[in-house]
Amino acid sequence: MRKSFFLLPILVVAVLVLLSSVFIVDERKKALVLQFGQIVRVQEEPGLGFKIPLFQNVVTYDDRILSRDLDPLEVTPSDDRRLVVDAFARYRIADVRTFREAVGDGGEDTAARRLDSILRAETREVLGSVSSNDILSTDRAALMLRIRNGAIAEARALGLQVIDVRLKRTDLPPANLEATYERMKAERDREAKDEIARGNEAAQRVRAQADRTVVELTSDARRQAEITRGEADAERNAIFADAFGADPEFFEFYRSMTAYTRSLTPGNSSMVLSPDSEFFNYLRSDQGSRSSEGE
Repeated sequence: MRKSFFLLPILVVAVLVLLSSVFIVDERKKALVLQFGQIVRVQEEPGLGFKIPLFQNVVTYDDRILSRDLDPLEVTPSDDRRLVVDAFARYRIADVRTFREAVGDGGEDTAARRLDSILRAETREVLGSVSSNDILSTDRAALMLRIRNGAIAEARALGLQVIDVRLKRTDLPPANLEATYERMKAERDREAKDEIARGNEAAQRVRAQADRTVVELTSDARRQAEITRGEADAERNAIFADAFGADPEFFEFYRSMTAYTRSLTPGNSSMVLSPDSEFFNYLRSDQGSRSSEGE
């Protein structure tokens, strides 16, 4: 009985020692066994592990891909047009031994802050070497790749593997928005004035060409009209000449009748003439008297 009394505490202590010497590594973690702050062993495989109680302790680090959002960063591209950039990175702890040696007891938070500094410096360097149009364009994959590649070497010294860097948003600083808007408005106004000027110039050319065409068509029409009128007058004169040659007396009679018609019109029928004027030859002729009697 007394022997059992002494064995029970020893058994409990042995169980506690055994339990404290066993640790479990989750499949999402990596573990370091430390002894007095020095790395004794690295256990990356999930499962059970063992350590010396009281003398050794275990720290674990996340083995998954982690994300880190950078605070908005103001950069100055090569054309001195300041921009505010939002970015994020994806990374993982690739070498837990190097990671522990680099950050010590600070752990993942300290590593994330140091990674922030690396990414911010690389982002400023890369984006400062290109124009703002390159940054604002939709095709920025090359820029993001340059930032990632530049950060890989420095992050490796922390035991980190930078997998990807992405630019989420690029905007103008609030103080520059109004000035940029006014500059864009002025550029659009200038382009509009240039377009209006070019349109007016083109309209003037069209009007001048149209006016020239009108003058040419009018002149040609008048020339054709004068030619036609001259030909008609010549034909008329030829007809009169033929008529006169065929019957001079009838032609003389026709001319007299035409003169009577034009002279003896309402409001213009008073004439002062000598009775024996040649104007009344056909009125005094026998043919004229017989025509009057017949009527």
